[in-house]
Amino acid sequence: MQATAYESKQSIMQRIITVFVFTLLIATIGLYIGQFVPPALMLPLSVAEVVMIIAAFWLRRKKAVGYAFVFTFAFISGMTLFPIISHYASAAGAYVVLEAFGSSFVIFAVLGTIGAKTKKDLSFLWSFLLVAVIALIAVGIFNIFSPLNSAAMMAYSVIGTIVFSLYILYDLNQIKHRNITADMIPLMALTLYIDFINLFINLLRFFGILNSDD
Repeated sequence: MQATAYESKQSIMQRIITVFVFTLLIATIGLYIGQFVPPALMLPLSVAEVVMIIAAFWLRRKKAVGYAFVFTFAFISGMTLFPIISHYASAAGAYVVLEAFGSSFVIFAVLGTIGAKTKKDLSFLWSFLLVAVIALIAVGIFNIFSPLNSAAMMAYSVIGTIVFSLYILYDLNQIKHRNITADMIPLMALTLYIDFINLFINLLRFFGILNSDD
């Protein structure tokens, strides 16, 4: 019985990772399409992206999030990523994008493995991470109306990198310790995708500022 449960958890974990990887591929297609999207449409797409995130986690107790929802979100997310990637590629060189993605992949692989393998339940991190994300959002909104200088943005990016690295550790740990059913796989994959993309954006911003000629 215990072996069967272990195999079931392993199977669920593998399926979540598979959907996560496929979600990244969908986002890559969206990123390519993003270069053809008029700048005026980026704000509505970003708003739609935020609304979809809220809907996914607000309604998760009433209705399972489907694969179509997750892939649609990833496609829109890919399109809205194009401006920031284009900006830092132009300001600091295209290699910073590869540097940020490679670093994100390594961090995800290492911390994800640790989170999935450790026997300790890391659910105690939830409240800290929630407060940290709210603080990051608040600073991000402040930055829209009163832009931070380069040093402050680098500090902001470092903190964001730490927070979303811990989220990867936490979320994969919770996938192991919670009773995840098949209908929860899309939502779990979406959660990992959001962790990864936010980690990537923070690292891209950090490397972009670090290597900028400004």
